[in-house]
Amino acid sequence: MDVRKKYDTTFEVGRMINSLSHQLKRQMCILEEESGLTNMQSLVLHYIAFQTVERNLYQKDVEKAFQIRRSTATGILQFLEKEGYIYRESVDRDARLKKIVPTEKTVELHGHIISNIRHMERILQEGVPEEDLEVCVRVLEQMSANLAGNENDRGKETTK
Repeated sequence: MDVRKKYDTTFEVGRMINSLSHQLKRQMCILEEESGLTNMQSLVLHYIAFQTVERNLYQKDVEKAFQIRRSTATGILQFLEKEGYIYRESVDRDARLKKIVPTEKTVELHGHIISNIRHMERILQEGVPEEDLEVCVRVLEQMSANLAGNENDRGKETTK
């Protein structure tokens, strides 16, 4: 096993994650060309289709699930609505709140999206022992929590 020292530039976790993210996006773009959706739009659409089976879904849920800003979620949802994949429905208890509802177009495409996600997961996990995947997931979740905590701390500093 290659043991890297912390001063070695190849041991920059953020750079490694960013590089892996770009590789994944390039691969997903190849698979998603026929749908006309970006990787992120496909992932959000999959999330919407899956989650709305069991519960009402709102923009805040999308923002939280993907750790994206409101403006980013708004842009994605507006595009999906414009293209006929979703519509937003007012909620009786709060007129400002809009429930996200998938259309028949989404239901038809959902199987294709799931197939592509499973294909990418097989490629990503190939040759990686189950126990290593479990450690990887825990580490990535901790790193995400660290960054979220840092964002919250920075937000508190700017409001002082």
